[in-house]
Formats: sequence, structure tokens, C-alpha cells
Amino acid sequence: MRHSIPNPNAAPSPAPSAIAGGGNPQDLALCLKLIDQLGALRQGMLGREQAMAQELEKVRPEYRDSARNLIHYLTLRQVDLRPQQEQLAWLGLSSLGRSESHVIANLDKVLGLLHRLTNQPWQDKSAEEPAGSVSSRELLKKHTFSLLGPAPAKRPVRIMVTLPTEAATDLNMVRDLVDAGMDIARINCAHDSATDWQRMATNVRRAARAAQRPVKLLMDLGGPKIRTGQLAVRPPVLKLKPGKDELGRVYRPARLHLRPINSAELMPQTDASIGVWDVWLARLKLGTSINFSDARGAKRHLLVIQIDEKGAIAESLQTAYLTPETTLTIGGTGGKKKHSTLVCQINSQPGTLLLRVGDSLRLTKEETGPTEEFEDDSAEPRSEMAQVAVTLPQVIDQVKVGEHIWFDDGRIGGVIRHKADAWIDIEITQARPEGEKLGGDKGINLPDSQLNLPALSDKDIEDLTTVAAEADMVGLSFVQKPADIALLREHLQRLGRQDMGIVLKIETLQGFENLPDLMLSAMASRLAGVMIARGDLAVECGYERLADVQEEILWCAQAAHMPVIWATQVLEFMARTGLPSRAEISDAGLGVRAECVMLNKGPYITQAIRTLDDILKRMLGHQAKKRPLLRALKAWDSAGNMASDAMLTALKTLNDDHAKLNASGSC
Repeated sequence: MRHSIPNPNAAPSPAPSAIAGGGNPQDLALCLKLIDQLGALRQGMLGREQAMAQELEKVRPEYRDSARNLIHYLTLRQVDLRPQQEQLAWLGLSSLGRSESHVIANLDKVLGLLHRLTNQPWQDKSAEEPAGSVSSRELLKKHTFSLLGPAPAKRPVRIMVTLPTEAATDLNMVRDLVDAGMDIARINCAHDSATDWQRMATNVRRAARAAQRPVKLLMDLGGPKIRTGQLAVRPPVLKLKPGKDELGRVYRPARLHLRPINSAELMPQTDASIGVWDVWLARLKLGTSINFSDARGAKRHLLVIQIDEKGAIAESLQTAYLTPETTLTIGGTGGKKKHSTLVCQINSQPGTLLLRVGDSLRLTKEETGPTEEFEDDSAEPRSEMAQVAVTLPQVIDQVKVGEHIWFDDGRIGGVIRHKADAWIDIEITQARPEGEKLGGDKGINLPDSQLNLPALSDKDIEDLTTVAAEADMVGLSFVQKPADIALLREHLQRLGRQDMGIVLKIETLQGFENLPDLMLSAMASRLAGVMIARGDLAVECGYERLADVQEEILWCAQAAHMPVIWATQVLEFMARTGLPSRAEISDAGLGVRAECVMLNKGPYITQAIRTLDDILKRMLGHQAKKRPLLRALKAWDSAGNMASDAMLTALKTLNDDHAKLNASGSC
């Protein structure tokens, strides 16, 4: 009788324990073959561990067992184990699908049961197991507590929040974040100044004391982020544009804030702000009509709807263009005297380039200087190639023709077509039909290129002085190789902060591919964790691959008993608008599988924190409902030949047998 795939409507099959007592010979043969296969796999794990003895010696003692388990897990994932999983499940045994945190311990349990089913002796091997199902959870809990601090009583997943600039001056706002549920504050050193960071840190500590609970502080170094250089600012022209429907009917007037020229204070819920003379502004009353000819000579009107100490708000039902030469006039009717003022202050607008599919863009090593074409909204093709500099000129030397390039979080894509010593020419291949605007200081991703960039910029090294004085942990942005971590540790030692936690921000393809080596290197530190920086990572790996890439990072981190921060665009729409999308609610729910979830700043951030807190509490009971299929992980083949030749040969034999059985209609 063949050992066929079970029919749910058929009578129950004999229990596996009958194998040893003269049961199905095919079951007995299957058990014996699985013993050989899994035994060879186990030997491959121990062999690779022995081969990496020198690397393990560099790991701190408290991470030694975790490092060993990571090596075992990478050996497990070097080959496709799905056939073995199916066979083990059919026998009623563990399919190894949830063994990330205690690989050999789980494997030994399966081998022990297989030996008993076949009446073979089995000796306890727990001395060779770095972690069991219980001790592995304790290791992760311990490492997480040390790095991220205690978690709330009903929510073991921490919430991290990126602080806005206002956190440096507004203590009440920081208190609101802490009261809403922020467990860790994040400061992005790519923005603001060292003085701002110090004030933010002070406010976080004050708010934590007021709430009578600890709040950790993470400071992210800017790292070697490749960005577009600054474009020449556009002339100070202000475009007021009311909201219109598809029939051209106005459903929302344009709202303009008129403020004194000596004031920089802005009013919320307005589209733009201009400075005018104080004496003229004092003459405005509710209902006052302001007349002017805009930059095109069109007659336009503004109606004052609000006045307070910050100035006035006026509405327009028509599109208008204002410049510093525009004259605003009130009065002149019913015998009233006219009173006029020039538009004294209009903020200059940052320069942009409008790029369409088929356009060419030149990326240069040096700033190209001012150009008359700041922005082109017309349908006519440009007479000259658009140009912008890159903030890290050395990338020009390291890229190759034919490689892909992405701008502004993947909104604009292109292919490098030509290369010279000082520039590269790019053909735009990805943009909306109406075109995309590219500005200065926008991110650039080069997923096909093998880049050799400094781990720490001069600014990063300077910023570390403030980071070491204020933070509990430091985020290493764009980490790509173990030497990057070693360099950071040297500087932390110089600053007397060997105790500082290091968070590996995985946001490049190279960083993902080197993840196991990065983790082992980070284990030489006292505290370490991983951040899945999904923004840049999605562009680097391709959006279609992000789901499985972040899954593999979670598995690898679990094998290393290393806490994970789930980051980028979590409840982003809600933080900006106050209303979440359905998709991001589901996305936030997946964050329960990490040890920390990060939110970015926004006007409705406190509401987003409370929503995330509720989602994580609700999802907590579902986080273990998974059974991964152990296909081979190709991304980390470079981590070394983890498995022995004997193991690979043995597994291939079983896989071939499995394929033959499937072809014949049997399991």
C-alpha cells in the first residue's frame, strides 16, 4: 500500500507509533531516511559553527549563544526544506517551521521522536544546544529590555516616535506624546541642529519624569545618504489657487495670511503668507475687499474673513499670482480714500525640475549654478538638458551605464545612459504622465550599483559628540558592511560610550545581503538591534520584493535573539491627516511581530500613537499564527557555505525522492 496524501473524509490512518511495531514499511523507510537527512543537516550546523570559531570569539559572552543559533539558522536555510516539512507534518511531527529562535533544539526533538518511532536509541544532546524554546524567548526578552527599555504592561511592543522640530521648544507637545504612549523618542540628526537635539532630549527627560516612566532616546546619524544638491531658488512668485471640481466650480477658496513685515508667525489652515506694512494692515476690517492686479495684469479681489493679533486672513475665489511688485489697495469707493501697500515679503520658493518619461537629466559632481529655468509647467520640450548636482560626488565614479537610478523615494526612475568624469546622463523611464517635480535635497537610490561609501561622514563624526552625551542608542544609517560597525564602535569608545546601543538601519540592498555578518559584528557591542527602514529598502529591493525581504529580516533577527524596529510609513496618512487608510491599519497590525514600531511626525501624531497602541494590543494574540515554509534563502549565500557536502547530498536525495513520489500521485 502506498503512503498517499490523506483524504479528510477517509478513515483515520494508523498512528505513527505503529511504525516501530511492524507498521507500514514505507513509513519506516521514510523515518529512517529523514533521520539521515536531518542528522546530516545537524552535522552541517555544528561544522559551520566550528569553522566560525574565531568570529564567535569576537562576540560578547552574553550574545554567544545567540550568535551560535544564528549560524545554525543560516545553515538550515541554505537548502530548500519544503519537502522535508511536508513529510514531517504527515508523520505528525514538528515541521521545523517555527524553529528560528532555537534551531538545533527543535531539530533534536524531531530526531529524538524519529529514533523512538524506529526503535533506535537516542541520547540527550541539550549540551550542544545554544537555546531551547523557553530560553530563546528569555534571551530575546533580555536583549530587548536592555536596548529598548521596559514595555507597557499590556503591550510588549514598544512605540517609537520621530520628534518634530517643535519638540525642542514645546515641552507640552512632548508630554502629549509620552502620555499618548510613546516609549522611545527618535531624533533624526539629518535635520535640525545640535542645540535643537539637546533641547529635545531635555524635554523628553522632563516629560518622562512627569509621566513617572522611562522613555528611551534614539538618535539617528545622517549617514552617507545620497541626495540631489540644491537647485537655484525660484523668483518670489506666490500662486494663490482655490480648490475647483472637474467642472471648474470653486469648492474651497484660496486662503492668504497677511502679516506684519516684522513678524514670522504663521497662521494655521492657510495656503500662503505674505508680509505687508503694519499701518495698512491695521486698516483692515472683517468684510474689507482688497483689490489688486496680479503679475499677469488680471484684476483680482481678496475678502478679509478673519483678524487677530497675528494679522488677517483673506480669501480669493480666483487664481492669482503675487510678486513683491504687487500693490494691494483698499477703499476708493463711496468717497473713501484709497490706501495701498506693496507685497513686502514673499518667501522664495525652492527650485524644482519637471521631469517626464523620455526626458534626460544630467547628474553632476558640482553645483551647476543658477539657471533661468527653475520650473517648467508647459507641454513644450526643454531646449536644454535639466541638471542637478549630487551631494556625494564619488558616486559618479562608481556607477555604470545601464544601471537604474531612483529619485525621491522612488517617485522618479531612470536608467544611466552616458557617463563622463564629472557627470552622468539619465533617461527618465518612470514618472506620472503629467510629469514629476524633482527638488533639491531629495533622496537618490542606486540599487544596481556596487557603491563604496564612507560609513560615517565628517558631519556624522561631529554629531556623535552630541549623540554620545544625550542618547541611549545610536542609529547607524545605510550600514552596509561589518567595518562600518567597527568604525562606529571606535568612535563611541573614544567618547566613553561603549555602553551605547547600536541600531542597524537596513535600508540598502547591500545591507540586506550582508545582514548576518552585520548582526555578528554588532554582537561585539553591549546592546544591538535592527531597524527595517522600509522606505529606502523598498526602492533598493523593489516594491514587489519588500514583503518577503522584511519577512526574512524578521526571521534572521529572531534567530539572533535581536530586537527589531518596524519603521517607515506606519500610519503615515493618519499622522498627516487624522484619518487612517484601511491598508495602513493592516500594515500596522503586522508590526506586532517586531519588538518596536516607529511612527513619523505629523500634525495628528498623538492620535496615531493611540490608534497604534490599540491595534498592537488587539493583535497580540495573533502574532504566533504562522508556519513558514523553509525554501532556500538565496540572499545570504555569501554568508558562507554553511552546510557540509554530505548534508547537501543527503538532502538532495530526499528532495529527488519526494519529486518522484509527487509525480506518481503519492506523497
